Amino acid sequence: MDVFEKKLNELLMNTFKGVMKIEEKVIRKSQRSNLSINEMHILEDIGKYPDGEVTVSLVSQLAEITLPSATVAVNKLVNKGYLTKEKCADDGRVTYVKLTDLGRKMNRVHSYFHYRMVRDVTKELSEEEKDSLIRGIEKLNNFFKKSLEVNKK
Repeated sequence: MDVFEKKLNELLMNTFKGVMKIEEKVIRKSQRSNLSINEMHILEDIGKYPDGEVTVSLVSQLAEITLPSATVAVNKLVNKGYLTKEKCADDGRVTYVKLTDLGRKMNRVHSYFHYRMVRDVTKELSEEEKDSLIRGIEKLNNFFKKSLEVNKK
């Protein structure tokens, strides 16, 4: 690795670790501290569908985990009071999961953390720097998406 690659690798690793540590602290400081980061992200995924049409299968797809893992995660979140499960009135084989009031509250706490993080990180950037940052992160994100697709095969 050349000097640039070493620095970029260090920055990526430290940034990822930093975001995860801060996110974990925010979750722990909130009303309840019994959520993992992965569980919080499942709540976030479900919260993107306020109409309540979320099945365990969709949770599996959104979280990119197996269906059995999604089932276990959903059941844990139901037991912790963050989700409810309801059978579909038209098809009893289909079960919908929804955020409870506590689940919505934790999702708002998590969303606010991300809002503040982005606002604080970008407040001193020029428009040109913001555009460059977005372009660079989009390229990075596309690289990771492609790498994940290759590894799925």
